Amino acid sequence: MAGGLLPEPPSRPALPVRAVRRIVALWRRSLQLRVVTTTVVLGIITVSLISAAMYRSIAEGLIADRVSASQAQARQLAGDAQETLDQTDQTETPAKLSQAVNDIVNSTLAPPADDRSRYFVFARSQNNDEPGPALETRFIKGSGVDLDDIPPELRQAVAADPERQQTTTIDLRREGQSAGALTGLSSEETIPAVVVGSQITVPTAGAYDVYLVYPMEQEERTLATITRSFVLGALSLVLLVSAVAFVVTRQVVSPVRRAAAVSERLSSGHLNERMSARGHDDLAQLGRSFNDMADSLQAQIRQLEGLSRVQQRFVSDVSHELRTPLTTITMAADVLMSSKDELDPVAARSAELLVTELERFEALLADLLEISRHDAGAAVLELEPTDLYAVVDRAIASAEPIARVRGSEVGVVRTGPTAVAEVDSRRIERILRNLVVNAVEHGEGRSVTVHVGENDDSVSVVVEDHGVGLRAGEASLVFNRFWRADPARARTTGGTGLGLAISLEDARLHHGWLQAWGEPGQGSRFRLTLPKTPESRIQTAALPLTPTEMAADPSPRLARSEGGTS
Repeated sequence: MAGGLLPEPPSRPALPVRAVRRIVALWRRSLQLRVVTTTVVLGIITVSLISAAMYRSIAEGLIADRVSASQAQARQLAGDAQETLDQTDQTETPAKLSQAVNDIVNSTLAPPADDRSRYFVFARSQNNDEPGPALETRFIKGSGVDLDDIPPELRQAVAADPERQQTTTIDLRREGQSAGALTGLSSEETIPAVVVGSQITVPTAGAYDVYLVYPMEQEERTLATITRSFVLGALSLVLLVSAVAFVVTRQVVSPVRRAAAVSERLSSGHLNERMSARGHDDLAQLGRSFNDMADSLQAQIRQLEGLSRVQQRFVSDVSHELRTPLTTITMAADVLMSSKDELDPVAARSAELLVTELERFEALLADLLEISRHDAGAAVLELEPTDLYAVVDRAIASAEPIARVRGSEVGVVRTGPTAVAEVDSRRIERILRNLVVNAVEHGEGRSVTVHVGENDDSVSVVVEDHGVGLRAGEASLVFNRFWRADPARARTTGGTGLGLAISLEDARLHHGWLQAWGEPGQGSRFRLTLPKTPESRIQTAALPLTPTEMAADPSPRLARSEGGTS
């Protein structure tokens, strides 16, 4: 495509990032969400801790009961087997003995058919030193459990202390029958089991170990049921607490939200907005207090508005009324000045002073009228495309007599051939004239430089002097009405104390900026920034204001200097 490549569209954050940002923004905005979420989290933690403690206590109790019952039953079964073995007389041959032991063990230790509540293992003891042959292993296996399932530590313990039962727990692996019945395939499951070991004596064969294995299937089912109950109960409790927290916080947050909405409407000028206050609780008291505060503020604002209107009307009326006597006095002063040569020196000097002060008085009245127009909102703009270089030249020319008296040179630094913006040239010229005169008055006879520049959306004019400068905090005070950095300073060149205040109002009327910077002994800089069109908005100023900004901006703004007055 002709004209070069199209600019790449700005990349949007990924969907997870946007989702996280929305969640974070909602978390920051919503007090109710934070309260409910915190309640849910704390509820889950509390219920989890309590459930875990209760589950552990129940599990330990079930295991302890199962171990006690297993030991009692194993003791009884081992005693019965020993008693039966002691009464047998089938000891003539190993074959008879094996058959007799097989019958006794299976009849005594083995559970009934299809009973999976216990298994047994019958094995030669590790401390059996009898020279006779060992019984065949086919007589010593229980259903699905063999000697490999017995921990070696337990066998050693039984051999070391034959008179006492030894107990331990193991994870028993066996084929799951329910799963196999449904699928036709065998599956292996692991369940905890209690193993009780004891030793009995076989006539002519010596010591043999009896290990009774008790799977804890019932206990596992009980714990699974308890776990499900705890989970369901915990979820129900958390949901209930969350619902309670939601309802309670809604009762508290809703009046606060209504107060925030009413506050926003009050701040936007709707002074008749009020909160609904019902009942006698704390929130109702808050609503009544808020309404009382709003009533008081409304009364004070209306009182101040009335006083402001009276003051504006007074200033305007007085300014207009003073026009007539001022005109008469000015005419009389002109007559005196026309015949100054005929007067004695004292009278002639008095006539000159009278004319000078009348000029200051007339300027003060003009400024007061202008301020009253701004206060009343009656100031209007007459916008037209204007080259600010021409406006700067006219402002400098009007300040030339004052600059000549103070011995200051005023120069212009141009950064381009033109700097065009849609402005009210009369008001902008007044702003620049005030800034230049102010710089000359406080420049201590040093040079004054006016910088003019532009960017895509604004034009800027910076008036720089190298005089007394401004102390800390004074940059925000220079635009106050009748403010002076040094109240004792004599005004040898006139001035009303309203020039910078009017300049600020004119800049605001253009939706522009008027800013000041200064340091004692380093001078001061005043920057006027205006949008190029009424529809545009200023993003950045075209010229730097402070030396720090000048050092941080490497662009060659100050191209060449021309013009000046002395």
